[in-house]
Amino acid sequence: MPRLRAFFVAALTLAIAPSVLAPSVLAPAALAQTKVRVGQPQAGTFQFVPLQVGNEAGIFKKQGIEVEILSFGGGPRVQQAIAADSIDIGLGSGPELALAAKGAPEIGVAAMADAPYSVLLATLNDSPIKTAADLRDKTISISSKGSLTDWLAHELSRLQGWGPDGFKTAPLGSTAAQTAALKTRQIDGMIVEANAGYRMEEDGSGRVVVQFGDIIKTFHVYVIYARKGFAAQNPEAVRSFLAGWFDTIAYMQAHRAETIAIVQRTAQLSPALAARDYDELSGMFNRTGRFDPKALAVLSRSFVEMGMLPQEPDIKALITEEFLPPVKSK
Repeated sequence: MPRLRAFFVAALTLAIAPSVLAPSVLAPAALAQTKVRVGQPQAGTFQFVPLQVGNEAGIFKKQGIEVEILSFGGGPRVQQAIAADSIDIGLGSGPELALAAKGAPEIGVAAMADAPYSVLLATLNDSPIKTAADLRDKTISISSKGSLTDWLAHELSRLQGWGPDGFKTAPLGSTAAQTAALKTRQIDGMIVEANAGYRMEEDGSGRVVVQFGDIIKTFHVYVIYARKGFAAQNPEAVRSFLAGWFDTIAYMQAHRAETIAIVQRTAQLSPALAARDYDELSGMFNRTGRFDPKALAVLSRSFVEMGMLPQEPDIKALITEEFLPPVKSK
């Protein structure tokens, strides 16, 4: 009898074991996160900080994805990484949609930011340039020919009534190179990301003359791009990333102090500059990712004006809204 009793106990244990062990065995698979490689033009700038905020707040994780943030030396290198299958998602400028028209293996999946508040024109504090009207025949630096800063320079000249070439542009590359040229007075002003101008105002060496978001309202300054192969193979991962991105934008809007703390640490800014970033630049983020037909028309025009394309493309073929989360009712 003892042997018979032992047999039944062993049999019962084996019968129960799968149901007892199943949760611990299945847990790692259930908790597995889909890895998404996301490229940004540079680290430490407010327009790309939602990636950091979303990771630190656990927002992307809640969507079932692990976001790996990769930083590059400018938008062109992000585009190269997409073409090389080195990243799955890329954050880039609106004018880079022209590359999709040229055959780049990408598609615009969301309007990331609209009015270009993240870009400004700065001069030295003792410069005679006080307003945009004083720029006539001056030399203003940009990052490169065919870039967003190049187009903004020509658009600013047009808005002044001077045509596209009312002042000279000098392509000098990085923000550091442009700042050095300005401080040695090789140029009269520079078109750069906002923090560069804010830093100069904080240390008293320069001032902001033009905040481009104040004069150009209908635009998509930044677009979120997906590599076509990734979108075809992992459509749910693209949807999850975009859901996490727009949840992060909503989180940033509702959590000012927490966001400023992350900006301060990520960009290595003073508390005052981090707060200024938040207060002046938060409004540029698109809350739904939907593309504005009028903004797309401006982008399409810019492709031709910058010599990127001989004629305006069918821009609707370069974007899609199929991966965007539903618009939440208020």
